[in-house]
Amino acid sequence: MNDYQEWHNEVVADRVIGNLKRNQFEAIYFSKSAEASDFICNRIKQGMKVAFGGSMTIRTLGMREKASALGAILIDHSKPGLSESERLEEMRRELTADIFLCSTNALTLKGELVNVDGYGNRVAAMIFGPGQVLVVAGINKIVRDEQAAFERLRSTAGPMNMKRLGRNTPCASDGICHNCSSEERGCRAYTIIRKQPAQTPTTVIIIGENLGM
Repeated sequence: MNDYQEWHNEVVADRVIGNLKRNQFEAIYFSKSAEASDFICNRIKQGMKVAFGGSMTIRTLGMREKASALGAILIDHSKPGLSESERLEEMRRELTADIFLCSTNALTLKGELVNVDGYGNRVAAMIFGPGQVLVVAGINKIVRDEQAAFERLRSTAGPMNMKRLGRNTPCASDGICHNCSSEERGCRAYTIIRKQPAQTPTTVIIIGENLGM
């Protein structure tokens, strides 16, 4: 990354962070993933219940392994070997976590979090339940406005996630959203969080790297 890219990341992130703070979120920028990881680790204490929202960004940071090493109790619906009923129970338990770690599909310049979910477990936990929510987003998740956010969901996040999950949807075949009616469609629950939810302390962590989908 050259100096101009670093400058651009910083000034854009600074604008978003200012608006997030005006929207009552805690918000912070790190230029490197390692710095963000250290910040998150400092929030995790032994015995805490830490849940995960199925995020590739969180996986890239290695937070499951780091939380486990810190003595946290992990709530993870994506761990191998779970039956469907066990997976659903883990999703319900996410609402009771001390810390919920997730990303966001898009983050507007006005400091709004825009997301789409299939089951709704991630967006539900982002709104109410956990003791605190930590939302980690790469600089690539920042878009101009809500319209651009929904376009990002359709053109990038949705198709890539359906491909990752092995879903039988048109977008997983050709990479283009068809607003399908497939039984395996993952884009079902759409949310816009414009202000920090009233009873859910939320920290938005922006990283000056391209992360997630």
